[in-house]
Amino acid sequence: MSSRARHAFGAHVAEVAVDTVTGEVRVRRLLGVFAAGRILNPRTARSQFTGGMITGLGMALTEGSTLDPEYGDFVKRNLASYHVPVHADVPAVEARRIEEDDPCLGPTGSKGIGEIGIVGTAAAIGNAVHHATGVRLRRLPLTPDRVLGALQG
Repeated sequence: MSSRARHAFGAHVAEVAVDTVTGEVRVRRLLGVFAAGRILNPRTARSQFTGGMITGLGMALTEGSTLDPEYGDFVKRNLASYHVPVHADVPAVEARRIEEDDPCLGPTGSKGIGEIGIVGTAAAIGNAVHHATGVRLRRLPLTPDRVLGALQG
C-alpha cells in the first residue's frame, strides 16, 4: 500500500439560463478540465468524463429520491418515474485533460476517473444558478419549485 495519494483532480464550469417566471434552469454549456495521471485510452477517458458530467447535470436538476414515510422505501422504483437527463437536456459538453506525469503512481502512471465528472458538475451548476440569480440553493435537485421559492423568499 502506497503512502501517497492517488487522487485525480478536476475543475468544472457551467453556464446556465434561469427563467425567473417559471423557475426553470437550462444549462447552456459545461466544461470540465481533469488531471488524472497518464490517460491510457483517450477516447474512453473522454467518454467517462463527459458521461460523468451528464450524470452531474441530472444530479443538479432532475434526480431526486422520495421516501415513503410509512414504509421507509423509495417511491420511485423505475426509470419511468425517475427523471434522468435525455438528449434534449444535454448542452454542449466539453471535457479536457491536463497531461500529468507522476513517477510515484506505479508502472502505468494512471489514476481512477470513474466518478470525477459527477459532483463537480452539480456544484458548478449550483454556483452558476447563484451567479445568475443572486440566490444560493443548498439542496438538490434545483427544481423549478425550489428555484421559485428561493427567488420569492
